[in-house]
Amino acid sequence: MATPHRVNRVRELLLRELSDIIQRLKDPRVRLVTVVDTEISRDLRQATIYVSLIGSPEEQQQAIEGLTHALGFIRREVAQRIELRHVPELRVVYDGTAERALRISALIDQAVAQERHEPEAEEENTPG
Repeated sequence: MATPHRVNRVRELLLRELSDIIQRLKDPRVRLVTVVDTEISRDLRQATIYVSLIGSPEEQQQAIEGLTHALGFIRREVAQRIELRHVPELRVVYDGTAERALRISALIDQAVAQERHEPEAEEENTPG
């Protein structure tokens, strides 16, 4: 087992390299994908790539399929770029955090805008 410090160091290095590798993929399904985070097992043999994409559910599904299809290539690239005894098995997981944050932000903006208009309407209806 690797030390927690080594696991974190490899995770950060993997995150940086995966981001670069995925941005260079020629598959149009993955052109707008952002690598959000990576998680790696303590034995450094398995890694999860968390990705995000602002788009329709169909575009998100196609992006995951495109990345899953390219995992062999991505793993070979990682092997060339990072010196590890064993290149981790990779899996891709969609992370909808950014999309949820945008939705929440839009709801907050809508509520604030609505609140700004309501006091004006109340003032107009107040007998004076």
